[in-house]
Amino acid sequence: MSMQRLIDAAPKATVSGDSANGPGIRGQFAPGSTGRDDMGIDHPSIVTARKVDMPVTEEYKKLMTRIMNLATKDGFKNTLSVTSSVSNEGKSITAVNLAVSLAQGYDHAVILIDADMRRPTLHAYLNRKPGRGLSDCLLSGMDPEAALMPIGSKKLTLLPAGKKIDDPVEFFASRKMQALMKDLKARYADRYIIIDTPPALLFAETKMISSFCDGTLLVVREGSATLDNISEALDILKETNVLGIVYNNAGMQNHTESSYYQYYSRYSTQQKT
Repeated sequence: MSMQRLIDAAPKATVSGDSANGPGIRGQFAPGSTGRDDMGIDHPSIVTARKVDMPVTEEYKKLMTRIMNLATKDGFKNTLSVTSSVSNEGKSITAVNLAVSLAQGYDHAVILIDADMRRPTLHAYLNRKPGRGLSDCLLSGMDPEAALMPIGSKKLTLLPAGKKIDDPVEFFASRKMQALMKDLKARYADRYIIIDTPPALLFAETKMISSFCDGTLLVVREGSATLDNISEALDILKETNVLGIVYNNAGMQNHTESSYYQYYSRYSTQQKT
């Protein structure tokens, strides 16, 4: 099966995205540039928090716009999971950049949840120390409001992974998790809730988490996952609402306008008819 046919297999939309670990991003900002004062984010891979205009930030805005259109098509569907088929495809960076882009809008607020219990990273990208989080809400009954971590203004908040747990599959399959997701969705009905989940092929809990959400994005890094990996991931997620694919780190050809174009992906959006 060709890559194009696999992309077309994703329902509703296919969106192309940024690099996985940001190696090409480092060193490409203007001297002295820093993260936005209202968020205090200075990780080089979180390009949407930067003051410097770059092609890649525009592509995240395009992704944000497509997500907003899908989320508001039939009422406000506010919960979105972000996953990949295998490791190191850029799902966490995509989730953070999307959340920051949404939070920068005048009318949007976002809760970003780290549900990758085996490898939590969102706090590091947001320049925060890990703290109480999702696992504490389930294991000790902590109110989620007490665990939310403001990122600058209150328009963006993080619910970290929390304390380490031994069996994430059992954790996410519990009725408590289902009840918590319903509570978050209802309590924060005016906010986008973006959930970073583990790779779909590696861990069983991803399908469970995605089933609680209104939609799912599958991040695919060029040259990382195989066609069989992508096909199998889509099959695992077939009972969830896969909104589309973020095709990540796609090669660029024939760009000469500026030197930094060579570091970034060529993005395209394809609306499925």
